Amino acid sequence: MTGAEPILRLAFAFPGSRTLLSATELGLFTALADGGLDCEQLRERLGVHPRGARDFFDTLVALGMLEREDGVYRNTPETARYLDRNSPDYLGGVLELTSIWIFQDWAGLTESLRTGEPRTAGPDLFDELYADPVMTRRFQRAMTHFSLPAIRAIIERYPWAGVTSVADIGCSEGAFLRELADRYPQMRRIGFDREQVRGSFEDYVGERAEFQAGDFLTGPLPSAEVLVFGHILHDWDLDTKQMLLAKAYEALPPGGEIILYESLIDDERRQNAWALVMSLSMLLHTPGGFDYTGADARDWLTEAGFRDVRVERLTPEESMVVATKP
Repeated sequence: MTGAEPILRLAFAFPGSRTLLSATELGLFTALADGGLDCEQLRERLGVHPRGARDFFDTLVALGMLEREDGVYRNTPETARYLDRNSPDYLGGVLELTSIWIFQDWAGLTESLRTGEPRTAGPDLFDELYADPVMTRRFQRAMTHFSLPAIRAIIERYPWAGVTSVADIGCSEGAFLRELADRYPQMRRIGFDREQVRGSFEDYVGERAEFQAGDFLTGPLPSAEVLVFGHILHDWDLDTKQMLLAKAYEALPPGGEIILYESLIDDERRQNAWALVMSLSMLLHTPGGFDYTGADARDWLTEAGFRDVRVERLTPEESMVVATKP
């Protein structure tokens, strides 16, 4: 692309995004899971008005999200795997949450850049989320869908053999512990989060792990050989990040380790656009949260007393930071 084309493509990226989000929210890809449908059949199945239906479906074809042959629409292999709600690899929970909540807040980015204030009403994003049981479940499921690729990479790469206990701090519905239990059933597994998420955790994890209710901002962390913080630190300002790392250090035994996994910004702050966008999302949704680099994490962990800090890429967007308490 040359000239103004890259600028225009980026400026008008949002209609394509909105089209995909609406398709996911409507359950379009699930409707096509059992086979192709023509325009009228698909329109009726989704309950959309005739006026925009054909343009809507054909836009998804042009965007590479659907296939169409002889007037019949079908999922692509990717949308069948990741956007059918009945697929074990479904990622659409993140898209659904984005559609009904996050997308609207991004319209206020200019104002938040001017004021430094988030779009959410209260001082704590999670007070607002967990006040509504339906939104709590939506948020937890979205975090599971978003985190699973990184979780599976950590379970493959971290040396779990010999670990007798692990605690997932801010565990949400417990995806990390459920995946870990399937591979390493020998260890004690603790999910630590606010009381409001207990029901979702117990439904999703069952007896694979125990739930401990608590608030990591005000109380101590559970003791375990490994403490896991998945997409936690970026929600908070620097003082809170450092306080949580100090609590983790206190809770771990000598030789214990902390695992952080996030969408880490690259150290040069040039390449990982996804992580930088996530940091802007923290501006929109939290009073002081921001994403950070591996070098930042190394400095904070070292200051807290940890040693042997190492950073490892898990997926194109996600990385983990591991550090040891001497």
